[in-house]
Amino acid sequence: MAIKVLIAEDQSMLRGALAALLNFEEDIQVVGQAGNGEEALRQIGALQPDVCLLDIEMPVLSGLDVAEELVKLGSPCRVIILTTFARPGYFERAVQAGVQGYLLKDEPSDRLAEAIRRVMEGRREVSPELVFGTIREPNPLTEREQEILRLAAEGSSSMDIAGRLHLSYGTVRNYMSEILGKLGAKNRIEAIAIAEERGWI
Repeated sequence: MAIKVLIAEDQSMLRGALAALLNFEEDIQVVGQAGNGEEALRQIGALQPDVCLLDIEMPVLSGLDVAEELVKLGSPCRVIILTTFARPGYFERAVQAGVQGYLLKDEPSDRLAEAIRRVMEGRREVSPELVFGTIREPNPLTEREQEILRLAAEGSSSMDIAGRLHLSYGTVRNYMSEILGKLGAKNRIEAIAIAEERGWI
């Protein structure tokens, strides 16, 4: 029986090309295509694919959001994340969500087909470049600084953070200026972007 595959990718041209290439494989059948994470979840429920190829950065829900939701739902669908970048934070979330594959989008189609087969056998498939890209410098932020920056990333103001962590407003401001200094950031938005990019929060 053919391996049933669903492709979730917001770029329709790339999605169509992947589907066409995989359909050339005798033992693989693309049963569905989705343009965003929410649509992917709906189709996975309706079509029951064996393997889902998920782009990380999609509208509504990201590929990682979908992978985490599938774990909560206890879905047997195996997940292969497709990405363009080796971002440490993404890779760690993917591992925690129990994804079976983490591959670059520009892999040759035969490598992708082989990865689908191996994942169906219960193995894990990760592009070597992505593993190398996740070797990272140590986190310069203390646990408290990480906590404050995470709350800032959620949209909390310094006053909100002070209330939630039972600190004075001045203490939170001091922490924030320390964070900016350590990350070489001009403001909290830039600090959040740098820390998320490097997997530090």
